[in-house]
Amino acid sequence: MSKILNCVVLVVSLLIPLNSIFAESQPNVVLIFIDDMGWEDFSCFGNRYATTEHIDRMANEGIRFEQFYVNSPICSPSRAAITTGQYPQRWKINSYLASRELNKTRGVANWLDLDAPVLGNMLHKAGYATGHFGKWHLGGQRDVGEAPLITEYGFDKSLTNFEGLGPRVLALCDAHDGKPIKRHALGSDTLGRGKIEWVDRSLVTQSFTQAAIEFIRQSQRQDKPFYVNLWPDDVHGPWYPPEVRRGDGSKRELYLGVLETMDEQLGELFDVIQSDPQLKQNTLILICSDNGPEPGAGSAGPFRGYKTMLYEGGIRSPLIAWGPGLMEESVQGQVNQTSVFAAIDLVPSLLEITGTEPDENVQFDGENLAGVLLGQSDQSRQDPIYFRRPPDRDSFYGVEDLPDLAVRDGNWKLLCEYDGSQAELYDLKNDRGETKNVADDHPEIINRLKKQVVDWQESMPADNGENWKDESKKKNKKR
Repeated sequence: MSKILNCVVLVVSLLIPLNSIFAESQPNVVLIFIDDMGWEDFSCFGNRYATTEHIDRMANEGIRFEQFYVNSPICSPSRAAITTGQYPQRWKINSYLASRELNKTRGVANWLDLDAPVLGNMLHKAGYATGHFGKWHLGGQRDVGEAPLITEYGFDKSLTNFEGLGPRVLALCDAHDGKPIKRHALGSDTLGRGKIEWVDRSLVTQSFTQAAIEFIRQSQRQDKPFYVNLWPDDVHGPWYPPEVRRGDGSKRELYLGVLETMDEQLGELFDVIQSDPQLKQNTLILICSDNGPEPGAGSAGPFRGYKTMLYEGGIRSPLIAWGPGLMEESVQGQVNQTSVFAAIDLVPSLLEITGTEPDENVQFDGENLAGVLLGQSDQSRQDPIYFRRPPDRDSFYGVEDLPDLAVRDGNWKLLCEYDGSQAELYDLKNDRGETKNVADDHPEIINRLKKQVVDWQESMPADNGENWKDESKKKNKKR
């Protein structure tokens, strides 16, 4: 009889959606999105030159995902994707947001449209306290001072840097070489619309972390669940670690010094959540990077390419999910090498986990993979993952004529030009470093994937990538 009851319980549990299980508790969510960090930069992902002990601790108590992608190899579109659950091209955010003139030249919007679905806004409507602390870069940068405030996207509180509006922390860059300290603002200090605090660049992440901790404590006092974006930017150049972590002053040493300092500062937040039994049992923390590393700074490990490129090094990101009270003990500390999914999948997955209904009539490009994040499944997203290069990145870091488009479908990865020409095909199961182009051996797969990615490209609003490419070629011919 007990066996029959166990079977009934199992069947019923499979039929009950996750959101009905979590709806009463409304788990807290913290999304840590690190700027310009490579796949191999956490020591738990293989870094032998720096130690990220606090992040490693979260991995040891959570799940580490090795086949997770962001949806662009550059910051603003990557941030739009993880914010909306949709391809950033839908909102004409195709490269980093810059001055209004450069945005126009590239066919890029000046800010994320307020009509876009925003995870923070949907959770806010569901009763969550919502806060954004760190880099925004979805509007309010350079000379674009009329962009919406971060709070207009559904966040109760925000603290950002030079690529957002509202209260912000701007960096004082001290190289500890006796030269005057430099201000790093890129014009943000002239835009107004928020109190500005200047701090040493090595303490910027600490400012964001402390603001997030205070926001969490306030949410507890108000007895409200919370959603927190904590998006550090210190790992992005220029790199100014504390003097004791400058090493020999080389680019690589400075980067590693900043990486370890960031880990230490994030550790303060981890300690607050881990030491509070209520928070520990009802909080999900996700940690990943917004795109690949800059050459000479971070490391993509076994993967080809860097930031701005559609090769794996530019778009594959480390991902750690931590939530002891939401995961079975048996899965904690596991490494998921199987599940292929992307940042656009996080929004519908987190809505499921928090028991939150999406905005009416929203069609996500992402898929609900809540069970994957919580270690209940090792499935992958069903649809392919599509990518388009930033319009101004046809040639970069010394590489000419970079692929315009890419698609990951199962174990296959295809890269090509806008019209499907110059196709490259890689079997990522056997060649994750994209070292052997097997296009000539699989014409049927080439034809299928080319059609898929070109059709996807044509379904998205256009940018000026093709014209930018032509101009780049004209300039090269004149040399």
